[in-house]
Amino acid sequence: MIIQLRNTITSAQKQVLTDVLTQNKYSLTEVSTQSENYIVCIGKKEIDIRTIGNLAGVTDVHIVSDNYKLVSRKWKVRNTVIDLGDGVTIGGNDISIMAGPCSVEREDQMQKIVEHLLKNKIRIIRGGVFKPRSSPYAFRGAGVEGLKMMHAICAPHGIKIITEVMQVSQIEEMMPYVDIFQVGARNSQNFNLLDALGELDKPVLIKRGISGTIEELLYSAEYVFSKGNEKLLLCERGIRTFETAYRNTFDINAIQVLKEKSHLPVIADPSHGVGIRNYVAKLALASIISGADGVIYEVHEKPEEAISDGQQTLNFYESDKLVDNINILAQTSLCD
Repeated sequence: MIIQLRNTITSAQKQVLTDVLTQNKYSLTEVSTQSENYIVCIGKKEIDIRTIGNLAGVTDVHIVSDNYKLVSRKWKVRNTVIDLGDGVTIGGNDISIMAGPCSVEREDQMQKIVEHLLKNKIRIIRGGVFKPRSSPYAFRGAGVEGLKMMHAICAPHGIKIITEVMQVSQIEEMMPYVDIFQVGARNSQNFNLLDALGELDKPVLIKRGISGTIEELLYSAEYVFSKGNEKLLLCERGIRTFETAYRNTFDINAIQVLKEKSHLPVIADPSHGVGIRNYVAKLALASIISGADGVIYEVHEKPEEAISDGQQTLNFYESDKLVDNINILAQTSLCD
């Protein structure tokens, strides 16, 4: 059960409410987010919700059978919209595009990518500065200095930045330069990190774990929401299966399921989903038809020269064509 509280609720009114709930053997968790105050109640005893709804200081009461309650669509029918400022939103009627290199490498590289994004009216850039790599000898990112450089190039053009954070200790230094914190697949169940991101007033995109279930992804989002941050996005990026013909098995089914189960925006990552450049654009379009609120993909002027993940990165021509097709698709009834 989720109880929405009025902002004007008094301590005395809240005490009456908690007394009623504890007498009915509910365990209570208070959640205060950027915009609302809630009490999440867990218990087995059935209760007439009118008993709660009629108490002073209560706005609404919702029965949610899912264990992930705050991110569930069972209490919030309207889709969540994330506002990044400067007219950039995610989860509304428009399809959001996030594009950029796997890794931030050099200033001239980033200048050219920003020019490409501006040409295509893309307002969100992705670019890794901390890279979780399977090999300890692979390039592991340009760090905070790379992030500062990317911000200096993007900010004058109103381009928002999404980049991966790998540990709690990185958050404070990254804060001034990040618009969306990305939780990568390897960290999707790093609960200390999720808790820390829940205390921020910045959007968080959570990628599905390498072998994670849809339910586990929703639980990860619940961690962040329950700590007070409801600016959340879910990302399908493929899962590891027995198949070896491509990098991951991109679960296009998950997009529809996530949209049905949660009110949060769903973003598709076809670059990591398949790992093969020739397939990325078609999977991006298929994701949008399946209901994704946006796509995040990798682009580089010369993918064959990229420091990391060049094999799954689109060049500028391929990216131009994909954006054109997304714009055409957005105007059809297939995306309704």
